Amino acid sequence: MAILSRSEAKRILDKVLKFSRANEASAQLAGSETGNIRYARNSVSTSGIVNDIELAVEARYGKKSGVATINEFSDASLEKVMRRAEELAKLSPENPEAMPTLGAQKYVSVDGYAKSTADITPDQRAKAAADSIIAAKEKKVVAAGYLEDERAFAAVATSKGLFGYHASTSANFTVTMRTEDGLGSGWAESDVTDFGTMNTGSTSSVAIDKAVLSQEARALEPGKYTVILEPNAVSGLVGYMMSGFDARNADEGRSFMSKKGGGNRIGEKMFDKRVHFYSDPADLNVPAQPWADNDFMRLERTDWIKDGVVKNLARNRYWAEQSKGEVVPEPNNLIMVGGDKSTEELIKNTRRGILVSRTWYIRMVDPQSMLLTGLTRDGTFYIENGKIKYPVKNFRFNESPVIMLNNIEDMGIPQRVGMWGMSAMIPALKVRDFTFSSLSDAV
Repeated sequence: MAILSRSEAKRILDKVLKFSRANEASAQLAGSETGNIRYARNSVSTSGIVNDIELAVEARYGKKSGVATINEFSDASLEKVMRRAEELAKLSPENPEAMPTLGAQKYVSVDGYAKSTADITPDQRAKAAADSIIAAKEKKVVAAGYLEDERAFAAVATSKGLFGYHASTSANFTVTMRTEDGLGSGWAESDVTDFGTMNTGSTSSVAIDKAVLSQEARALEPGKYTVILEPNAVSGLVGYMMSGFDARNADEGRSFMSKKGGGNRIGEKMFDKRVHFYSDPADLNVPAQPWADNDFMRLERTDWIKDGVVKNLARNRYWAEQSKGEVVPEPNNLIMVGGDKSTEELIKNTRRGILVSRTWYIRMVDPQSMLLTGLTRDGTFYIENGKIKYPVKNFRFNESPVIMLNNIEDMGIPQRVGMWGMSAMIPALKVRDFTFSSLSDAV
């Protein structure tokens, strides 16, 4: 029962809302069937399937609201969960920032459901793991990986006539390869909507090559270097930056998007003119739920940065009313426009630099400048005269993605990566004067 059709979901939502005695009510129904397989030391350790479905109901009396959840859908259960939500609403304090429940919305059509992913079998998961493990054994390295696939639906409705339904599938595979002596490490990811396009053996080969090449790493002095950041290395930094694209934080002076003297930096050129970020739930490369999680506002194609200029900041309905600005919901995906070069071509055009496969353990240092610190991991290499010369020890970096996106020398072809709970299309970047502050002994 985890996956309901549009009509089945609507029937349950319509019925639970009819039980409402509150001034306003809304309901969210979501279900998923998630399969997984995990392996380590070249041997499968766990696998399983999880089915889940839940109904969340919100009742409102003016600015007071209460929420209750349930996973039973008989008439008695639906009435029970609505009564509980109403009871909690009456007991709750008023929320001064509460906004009225939304009426009907026209959501964009999203093609984000692939039959091959929805129909995946345990045998297919086992083969996916086997393809990775066999590749590892052939190269005498040790594999640890995780594959998770999901088919899911979400449906929303309000007492004012809103209804939305979205079905989706996804599959994410990550793998770490280590040399037997533990001195070389590589990592790779494949994130797709259609499991039929995933090749865990090919993805594993990328990680294997990084692991083998990263042995006997040499130490380089920390400092400013030209770097080539692969998409997964870029996404960690960019994810932090985009989390700061909030109008209220900016208007109240709590963000790198705050303007001196008050207000925000919408309309300012803050980045290299080639920088272009946008979100679009209907994008076929990274399809996403077409409404915002918090209040069901419809999502549309939205530019965040274009030609290096800040175009939009996320602004909920309350803050839009207070600041007399437009409502801009938070996105469910992110796309960065890139170039037409492969990572290999970026390396070939680099006289001296460092290739960074992945960034991790990133933490905020200063939100006013978006200064971040973190570590490189799973394959860091010195480039000389267009070729990878030798592996180098990992670095700690202290860098702001704002500065990074002003120092772009070249851009690669965007690739789909997982980023902050969403899928994103991110290119590799060649960046000058990237700051490495110290060495790390971690592999």
